[in-house]
Amino acid sequence: MRRLFAGEGGATLALGLALIAAAAAVAQPVDSAADRSQDVTWMNAQQVALATRAAQPGWQSLEGGLLWRRVAGDGSGKHPTPDDIVTVHYTGTFVDGATFDSSEGGEPAAFPLGKLIPAWKLAIPQMGVGDTIELAAPASLAYGTKGKGPIPGGATLLFNVRLIGIGGSDS
Repeated sequence: MRRLFAGEGGATLALGLALIAAAAAVAQPVDSAADRSQDVTWMNAQQVALATRAAQPGWQSLEGGLLWRRVAGDGSGKHPTPDDIVTVHYTGTFVDGATFDSSEGGEPAAFPLGKLIPAWKLAIPQMGVGDTIELAAPASLAYGTKGKGPIPGGATLLFNVRLIGIGGSDS
């Protein structure tokens, strides 16, 4: 900066530009995620999270590289279809373990399955009512390269989902 503004008042102008930049950074919406697409270390961590799980026993693969495993239940309960409304408790985390969303500790969430991210549309029908599964969703089956809200583009998302009911029922 000093070289660009070496003349009289250059320090004042540099300080003013720094203050404008800081104000612009503060003015960014709180719920928007930083663009991580050029952060090679972060992007590699997204892929490592998937590869690590794929190599562990119990993980199954679905279309598009979605990984899931049943952690409770036996799959014998009623299974939802993409046309159903599902009632679930869930927690969504990033690969670093930070939680970005959760219904735990509150009321269960009810969603029309067909309107959810592709990962859920593929995995939830694998569940029976009463089952709990873990999901590892590549970005292509979650929020893609652009992200949404606090979820940066390219993020692998991890979910723990307990299916409580289908269409307002518990069976």
